[in-house]
Amino acid sequence: MPQVAARINTEQERWLKDYFRTKSAGAEFILPWAVDTFFRAISSIKAAFTAAELKTVVEAHKDMKLMPDHTRLSYLLLRIADACDVNNVHLRHGASRSSLESKLKSLDDTQATALMVWASAYWVSRNCSAESLDEYIRAY
Repeated sequence: MPQVAARINTEQERWLKDYFRTKSAGAEFILPWAVDTFFRAISSIKAAFTAAELKTVVEAHKDMKLMPDHTRLSYLLLRIADACDVNNVHLRHGASRSSLESKLKSLDDTQATALMVWASAYWVSRNCSAESLDEYIRAY
């Protein structure tokens, strides 16, 4: 199995040891589960949005460093509103701002976080380009 060197804080390390006896045993269980759960969730979440809306969400996350404390629905709504107000990203992609905001408001914090992680990941991917954005939003 491929190795991954993840960084966790002391509280997370303690949690893994408490629940799985060892940090390694916990990481070997949690990481594959988290990846599988994320991709199932993002597939379901993306199905609620149009291609234009998803492009708007992705573009709104360009040059944004995602911080764990800022992964809530309120931050997603603020990020999208700012990108629409300042850069008109919704118009560039042909998305209805009111429809997008309505759909975003129906998400819970966990779904919003998944969408933010997915949108931010595009900008650090190897295939990040204007042409690959269409493929990215269709994937999964």
